[in-house]
Amino acid sequence: MSSEIALKVENISKCYQIYAKPQDRMKQFFYPKLQRIIGKQPTRYFEEFRALENVSFEVKRGETVGIIGCNGSGKSTLLQIICGTLNATDGSVEVNGRLAALLELGSGFNPDFTGCENVFLNASILGLTKAEIESCYDEIIAFADIGDFINHPVKTYSSGMAIRLAFAIAINIEPQILVVDEALSVGDELFQRKCFSRIEKIKQNGATILFVSHAASTIVELCDRTILLDSGQQLAMGSPKAIVGDYQRLLYAPQEKQAEIRQSIQNFYLDSSSLYSIADELDTKHNLSLKKSKSNMASLEFFDPNLKSTTAISYESLGACISPPEIFTLSGEKVNFLKTGGTYYYDYSVQFDRSSSDVRFGMMIKNINGIELGGIGSAPENQGIEHIAARSKIKVRFSFQCHLVSGQYFINAGCSGKINDESVFLHRIVDAITFRVLPESQNEERAGYIDFATKDTYFCMDIQE
Repeated sequence: MSSEIALKVENISKCYQIYAKPQDRMKQFFYPKLQRIIGKQPTRYFEEFRALENVSFEVKRGETVGIIGCNGSGKSTLLQIICGTLNATDGSVEVNGRLAALLELGSGFNPDFTGCENVFLNASILGLTKAEIESCYDEIIAFADIGDFINHPVKTYSSGMAIRLAFAIAINIEPQILVVDEALSVGDELFQRKCFSRIEKIKQNGATILFVSHAASTIVELCDRTILLDSGQQLAMGSPKAIVGDYQRLLYAPQEKQAEIRQSIQNFYLDSSSLYSIADELDTKHNLSLKKSKSNMASLEFFDPNLKSTTAISYESLGACISPPEIFTLSGEKVNFLKTGGTYYYDYSVQFDRSSSDVRFGMMIKNINGIELGGIGSAPENQGIEHIAARSKIKVRFSFQCHLVSGQYFINAGCSGKINDESVFLHRIVDAITFRVLPESQNEERAGYIDFATKDTYFCMDIQE
């Protein structure tokens, strides 16, 4: 394996034998052997369940890779195989570096040992010597921040305290490869912020991170690439923003459409010529827009037909269909180049194919990496439009003030309602349209995404003679 590769997973499969009755397990142990001896075709007393099937990928050093998928897709099984706590039926895993893992609450802990004793036990399992553990012991205890409980048996801990201690051990031993399975969803807000801060520091130090989460925004924020698993199969691997969009399209699809959508996602990523990056899109798709933007600095607001969203994902309709949205100025001019501080309308129409209840509409603005910056809904759940008849058409208009710095952004459009008393998306378009915000001047220098109207800079110098 190349020294640039931290982790290589090749054709990993995991097959379980499912028995209908306990006695079938005993039959499977004896009868097939006897049947072979007497020359008969062996009988199989179990059903096969393939938790994983031919999963392959490589993770480079210093890369953060996310794994996302519905419940039962094989995410945790894959991580257990990578970490060596579960054997694969087929395939191989190569790990190049010290690996620390957070798979289950308190995994590797002895419940009868105190927290202090478990620090030494767990860290030694991860491959540290006693001297290495002692050198980082104080930092581990401080990060866990569980007070006097550190001297009490772990069996007296809450689940949150156990994961705090496990996480403190894993990220303070300077791992070269960190594997995290949904651990960041445990703990209070302050602890979660501390965990994210430490993960960012680990990333900056060049560590490799393999990260499983159901939180799409966390995947987009932390990861360089993302893998989509479904029913044990690797459907896709690519940019977090694109993969999360495919995951959500599959997640919210009606049951009868899931197989079709699943196949379309798989086919798209099998065709390597279809793969693209957002950076490529900006560099090659919008040259005309960028040239035009430089020549329109004076007017700032205008519409360029060449600026189009090529990452739009339309969910399956559940009785409603959203028309392509548009942005307008207050005077009614259609635009997709906006100015900071301007006020705009975001318009779309919704055609209803069947009657719907508790109907609500929404919009969400995201940056180019897919991070949600802000949005609004027309009403809270149970306070939407009580009833909309079939064949009705509703025009939706949101007014927003653009407080964004220069750059490219995307807007979602959504319509939700209730089916069998369950709130669902009747239709949704992710990255429905894209727009650009132009700098107010070519000398503008702003950081982040939001313009807080910080116009003036003052200097105060106190010179001591």
